[in-house]
Amino acid sequence: MNWFNRDIITIENFSREELEHLFNIADKYMNIKFKDSLKGKIIANLFLEPSTRTRVSFEVAAKRLGAEVVNVTGEYASIKKGESLYDTLKMLDSYCDLIIIRSPIEGSAQFAADICEHPVINAGDGTLNHPTQAMIDLYTIKNTFNRLDKLNIGVYGDLKYGRAVVSFILAISKYDNKIYAISPEQLKIRNEIKDELLNKGVKIEEFTNLEHVISELDVLYVTRLQKERFVDLAEYERVRGSYKLDLKSLEKSKPNMIVMHPLPRVEELTYELDSTSKQAYFRQAKFGIPLRMAILSLIFGVEV
Repeated sequence: MNWFNRDIITIENFSREELEHLFNIADKYMNIKFKDSLKGKIIANLFLEPSTRTRVSFEVAAKRLGAEVVNVTGEYASIKKGESLYDTLKMLDSYCDLIIIRSPIEGSAQFAADICEHPVINAGDGTLNHPTQAMIDLYTIKNTFNRLDKLNIGVYGDLKYGRAVVSFILAISKYDNKIYAISPEQLKIRNEIKDELLNKGVKIEEFTNLEHVISELDVLYVTRLQKERFVDLAEYERVRGSYKLDLKSLEKSKPNMIVMHPLPRVEELTYELDSTSKQAYFRQAKFGIPLRMAILSLIFGVEV
């Protein structure tokens, strides 16, 4: 599989076969806590936006493989002094063996890949991409149902600004599934994404009411309202609180349906769901460690 020394910018660049290979490696890391296969490697975490799970899970994955991690956050980076992203990236590229970047600027990860000699992993760029989160999402579904085809997938919430849910939609559409896009009218999936899916022959239907489709779903992927992406805060206030998932919402759902969420959650997912059998979001987050261990191993070309 073509993983060695590879940039990870968008989920669209990966075939089903490459993803299946990744999942097989992640399966092996489920039972391996520590390995020194990346000893001597130095990985840069360049996070210009807040992050808990993505930044920490990449750091933990790297350290479990024996690598050293340098964390550079927006608050303390020289970008705050006026340094260009170009100069910051060139410096990190000269210091480290791999760069993981999160930025509010769309296209920043591709920009990094274009100017850096070492591999670049996109940990989120604006509203565009979050490819490794999508890989974790697919892995969670595969681990639950033992397949990624022939499922009814609901995506629920902010489908306009959420990069994690857009990457998930593009990822799950590689397989033979039906997608239900459920959101308030103002937060519908962007036309360019919908057109891309329709051009690929993906089966997707749009709804504004979860109750109309909940009984059909095998997976319900919920995403928070992306407050930081709204250009107009008045628009945010108009849609704030317009959707929420609770126990009552799931009364007509299938017994084995799972609820996923890339986290963090705010108001859209009630805590009463945490103790139910449908809750898969904490397992989803936990899978970030073996999955990202697999990603790093494959990029550096080391054996499990």
